[in-house]
Amino acid sequence: MEKIASFTIDHTKLLPGLYVSRRDRHGDVCVTTFDLRFTAPNREPVMDVPAIHTIEHLGATFLRNSAVKDDVVYFGPMGCRTGFYLVMFEALESKEVVDTVLSMCDFILSFEGEIPGARPEECGNYLDQNLPMAKYYTEKYRRALTEHRRLSYPE
Repeated sequence: MEKIASFTIDHTKLLPGLYVSRRDRHGDVCVTTFDLRFTAPNREPVMDVPAIHTIEHLGATFLRNSAVKDDVVYFGPMGCRTGFYLVMFEALESKEVVDTVLSMCDFILSFEGEIPGARPEECGNYLDQNLPMAKYYTEKYRRALTEHRRLSYPE
């Protein structure tokens, strides 16, 4: 079998950042998958599930209500619990979405109150939320983006 693209990235060198993971085309449609890597794989502890769940709810809510809402296909967590995928229409570069991602971080960091979609009729695991830890991980990630500006995979 062919190795999938994400398994060809050396995760021992990967640091928190915003990376183009892949681009897929189907006819005239192109989608870009971004790797929002919140933690350094295999060197930092993975994020806890309730915080990931909260970031997923808040991030998706922000993105689906933002100026780019019609371009967003998907926002959700990685199975390895080190970050998130953001899938958008068009062939995009990280520098074209970094401001949106930083605005999403600001939304999460300033959020107070009931988590959107965290009711039993709206979510299959509605009680599994942790806003303080979601803010901790988001602040750490935002700092990595602004201080280090990692927008492409390491060579």
